[in-house]
Amino acid sequence: MPQLPRPWRALGASILLLAALAGAPSLATGAPASPTDASGTRPERLVTLFQGATDTAVALGLKPVGVVESWVEQPMYRYLRPALPNVQYLGLETQPDLESIAWLKPDLIIGARNRHTLIEPLLSRMAPTLIADQLYDFKALLRSMGRATGRDARAQQLLAHWQRRADDFRRKMADQLGDRWPPTVSVISFRSNHARIYYGGFARTVLDDLGFRRPKAQQQPGWGIKLTSQESIPAMDAQAIFIFMVASDEAVMDTYRTWTHHPLWQQLQAARHHDVFRVDPVTWNMGGGYLAANRMLDDLYAHYDLTPFDGEDDSARECPSC
Repeated sequence: MPQLPRPWRALGASILLLAALAGAPSLATGAPASPTDASGTRPERLVTLFQGATDTAVALGLKPVGVVESWVEQPMYRYLRPALPNVQYLGLETQPDLESIAWLKPDLIIGARNRHTLIEPLLSRMAPTLIADQLYDFKALLRSMGRATGRDARAQQLLAHWQRRADDFRRKMADQLGDRWPPTVSVISFRSNHARIYYGGFARTVLDDLGFRRPKAQQQPGWGIKLTSQESIPAMDAQAIFIFMVASDEAVMDTYRTWTHHPLWQQLQAARHHDVFRVDPVTWNMGGGYLAANRMLDDLYAHYDLTPFDGEDDSARECPSC
């Protein structure tokens, strides 16, 4: 078994003991958890160990008994709070509290490969464990969680609704932009001492699915690139730019103001044509699930002044009381 980080090693023996006493089953890393147990009931005591899994659970009508804390708006993103008023918090997704998870006696745990591979052997001793391969593929996550929780029909309903909305958005954008559709877009984040261009990540995944194009220079593998010099601003060039950042952090805002007032910024296509949009970092980066993707699409309808989608089954878009 891979060596665990020091904070987790101290808990290892006690966690394994608790799991053994509970008689918890084990699944291979990445294997889909069975949607029913021996009695034929669906798993209900769900623990989610990353933000996209918590979002997706709510979309599926589930109420996890334990979740990890949000990155901002602690302890939980505001858009999820109405659905999960009395949930137990389990630390950060990068270092969940294993002992608290064990005491919750979950019957299904949802983790992510790039976060929880090292501790998956411990998790799987507590309960069937689903390790998601892709942290930002909200549609793949919805399918796998739907299967694992016996809510496959609900997952398919949600995916069909997303497809109708996406098709509607693309049609309206093509009508509005004509031969300028689809435009190239950059996804930018400002931090306290640098800027980032995202080649991958949640927002990029959703934009790709909706038909937007990546600038040629950004058609590269990996999450993206850090820019520490304003001389690198031309690398951000695109027909539209979406910016997310933690606006409550004054150091971040200083970086944003400095970079966006630079002469090189003013030469960018998006800046010259006033197609630079500031967006919510929770919706566009941190939420990571089906509900966040739909909130992101709401923003795009508004940014481009499009008539909102008026299709049926609007309750499938966001359902905090499911």
